[in-house]
Amino acid sequence: MVRLKTPQEIERLAAGGAILARILDELASETVAGVTGRVLDARARELISQHGVTAAFLNYAPRGHKPFPAALCVSVNNAVVHGLPNDEEISQGDIVGLDLGIVYQGLYLDSAHTVGVGTISSAAATLLHVTSSALAAGISQATVGNTIGDIGATIQRQVEGQGFSVVRQLVGHGVGYAVHEEPAVPNFGKPGTGLKLQAGLVIAIEPMVTTEDPMVTTGRDGWTVITQNGHLAAHEEHTVAVTPEGPRILTISSAVG
Repeated sequence: MVRLKTPQEIERLAAGGAILARILDELASETVAGVTGRVLDARARELISQHGVTAAFLNYAPRGHKPFPAALCVSVNNAVVHGLPNDEEISQGDIVGLDLGIVYQGLYLDSAHTVGVGTISSAAATLLHVTSSALAAGISQATVGNTIGDIGATIQRQVEGQGFSVVRQLVGHGVGYAVHEEPAVPNFGKPGTGLKLQAGLVIAIEPMVTTEDPMVTTGRDGWTVITQNGHLAAHEEHTVAVTPEGPRILTISSAVG
């Protein structure tokens, strides 16, 4: 069941989203050659504590999974999402997806950003640009009267028009009262199809893009989703509210207002 948020709840989500944005910005600045995912996760926990919020992903256990043992997902190069932090050092030229969820005053927020470490390849740089542009394009469709299909079709067109692929085995989702809620928000689809968007809907829009084959599989750690053929992947995500005035990005530092 889709549960709409009240204007008051959206304001609370915006306040929490501003905190999440600041934490992610700090983590992105600390994602440098030589650091490990485990160190970044420890830093995420420290920042979460400093801001008086709670880690949404830590010990999260969707059906069929053991509890996720970290606060931060760290997905490197061919890892798409859900990267389990480990002790392997990040290298110059890597691209690193940082995905973080928090709970603020009982409400859940989710955001992700993929960063390049030092000088990255032209293919990697283009991938990051395309993924970021696809997120912006998808958000632009989150307006009252549009549909979930409008969001997915716009993202798909943006990505495939540049010769890249959207992952189809994973999708965005509703968020606010829980880590994952209805509706599912695919990064592909047909305009005018699916759920009609209403004011008060809050969704996590999150393009997951690969340079070539979109097929993915789960790694040996049981959590990290990787591209099946080892191609690079990127992930960008914002929590977005559908409002009468248009889409409102909640996970940015200026979200309160």
